[in-house]
Formats: sequence, structure tokens, C-alpha cells
Amino acid sequence: MTTSTRGAAKTPAVLVLEDGRTFRGRAYGAVGETFGEAVFSTGMTGYQETLTDPSYDRQIVVATAPQIGNTGWNDEDDESGRIWVSGYVVRDPARVPSNWRAKRSLDDELERQGVVGISGIDTRALTRHLRERGSMRAGIFSGAAVAAEPELLARVQAQPHMKGASLYEEVATKEAYVVPAVGEKKFTVAAVDLGIKGMTPHRMAERGIEVHVLPATATADDIYAVSPDGVFFSNGPGDPATADGPVALMTAVLERRTPLFGICFGNQILGRALGFGTYKLKYGHRGINQPVQDRTTGKVEVTAHNHGFAVDAPLDQVSDTKFGRAEVSHVCLNDDVVEGLQLLDQPAFSVQYHPEAAAGPHDAAYLFDRFVSLMEGQRA
Repeated sequence: MTTSTRGAAKTPAVLVLEDGRTFRGRAYGAVGETFGEAVFSTGMTGYQETLTDPSYDRQIVVATAPQIGNTGWNDEDDESGRIWVSGYVVRDPARVPSNWRAKRSLDDELERQGVVGISGIDTRALTRHLRERGSMRAGIFSGAAVAAEPELLARVQAQPHMKGASLYEEVATKEAYVVPAVGEKKFTVAAVDLGIKGMTPHRMAERGIEVHVLPATATADDIYAVSPDGVFFSNGPGDPATADGPVALMTAVLERRTPLFGICFGNQILGRALGFGTYKLKYGHRGINQPVQDRTTGKVEVTAHNHGFAVDAPLDQVSDTKFGRAEVSHVCLNDDVVEGLQLLDQPAFSVQYHPEAAAGPHDAAYLFDRFVSLMEGQRA
């Protein structure tokens, strides 16, 4: 529940974590209360793209960069039609936005969309706490929602966990739509929306791909009704262990040996379709400065991430699956988390991070070209 109140910057607010740790500050954005999983994002730029990323559904995002809001809010950089984070935590909100494209301030947009936030807290201490204890349930309370801490803690602890949460259908499109190719049309791709970001089909369209974005509830018949040269499974929120429908759908695609590319949640779906397990990371990877090695080239890339779950696959051996041999193609250099999978006997691969990276970096944009090469090879 939120209530919009002008002058929120002077309104007391409190962040309560499920382990009882509290942080007191000032309201930022809408005034009221909100609940979600507290996570931190290490990006120094790109907050608008972060806030509108559907993969952040039901998460309270802590910005580790000390000052947020400098570039305001524009009408071009949204990754979807709304803000998806359940709450936003910043240390030092910019007093005045300064960017020629800005239409309004960040806190005005948070208030307009009813997103409850908090500012003026020690986000460095909060981030260290989450790194040590792990991501956890939290609540932000401001204005009339502030009450005695034991009462607020009980309300936080009554919220559902992220593990076991099925969220991808909440954020996916309800109706199919088409993103036309830029210039000459070379291929048709069916993209299953599990929480897709707007830049993803745009990156494909730039390469002459007409993208048919389908709901998460699409069937194999829906996919092949568009006569695709390739199939794409998008990013999305929640626990991949709950995504039996998308796993069955990807299995049907793999059985037909159609070129396949998955990103983030799509990587986890491919892992499950190949027979691997998934697990929840202690605090996840979120931000636009994560180092990943592409094992097929040896190149190290700086990449954009947003995931709290990962695939449990062997790093240093080729695995036999019902679709042929599979291997880990990318790995995070910070903690050896699986960041990519590829099949060696048919045209299918995936990565755990976000090569479309609207806010940058663009080191991994070549992966869309790799997808094009798969489709070219299949056509030949």
C-alpha cells in the first residue's frame, strides 16, 4: 500500500530487514509501505533501466553508488512499461536532475508510480550486511506506516520468500506483438517473454530479425505458427525451479533442433531442460560491472547482471544430456558461478547475464551475432 505525499524528503522512514536490522532515514518517492527481497545493485549508472527491468519484480533494490538521480527521468530509456522494483534504497538523492533529456526528477517518477523508497541511510553498511548475511526479506515504512519495530519486523517476517516464488507470468506480456526488423528482414525469431526487456528485441531487430514476442503461456504451436528461424527465451524474475511450463516448452524446441538462445532466466530454463539443477545464490549478481570469461574464446568481458539464482552444472567437463553434449561456456570470475551453457551437437546456447545492456557495457553484444550465425548455419 502506498500514499502519495508531497514533501516526502522530510518524512521519516525506516527499512526493516527480516533478521531485525533496521536503518532509519527519510522517505524517497511515495510515502507508505512496501515489502520485497532486499538486494543490492553495483551499477553506477543506468538506474532507470534497472528500475524498469521486470526481473526486479518484488525486490527492494539498494543502490551502492552513493548519489542517485543526477540524470533525472526521461521517456526513452524505460526497459518496460512501468517500474517493477517494489522499493528503492539510496544514500544521497540528487537535489536537482541535470540532463538535457530529463523530463522530471527520479523521486517524482517514483512518487507518480507509487514506489516507496528510503534515502539518507548508510547504504555501504547495508550492502556489507547483505553480503555477509545474504539477500533477505525487508520492508520500507514511512509516514503513517511507521510503527513500533517489533510490529514492523513481524510484518516483514510474514512475507513470502523469493525461493519458490513463481513470478514470470506476472510480468510477461498478455498479448503477442511484433518488433519489426530494422532494414532488410533476414530472419524471424519467436521470443518467449518471461520478463523481457525492451532493448532485447531491439538488439535483434538491428540485425535484420523480425521478433514475435509471445506470452509466457505460449505453446509450441504458438511458436511454430510464426515459422521461426530461431527461438529466444528471455530474462525474468523468480525461482526457476517453479518454471515447469517454460522448461517443457524449451524441451519441445530442443526436440525440433531449432536454433535457440536464452538470456538470464532463459539460461536457467535451458539448464533445467538439459537435466541440471538450479539453486539460490547467497546475494546474487546485480549491476553493470561483473567480469565474465567466455570460455570458447578466452576473452574476459565486463557484463550486466541481474540474477539471484544460478545453474548447477559442472564447470570443467562436458556433460551428456538427452540433447547431446553440453558444456559451461561462460563463468563469473568473481565466484565461478555458471554464466553460460551451450550444446555441442545442436544449435542452442544461453548466458546468465544481459548482453543487450541498454545502460552498458556492450562487451557481450556479439552474442546476438552468434545467434544469427546459428540461424544462418541451420538455413544453409
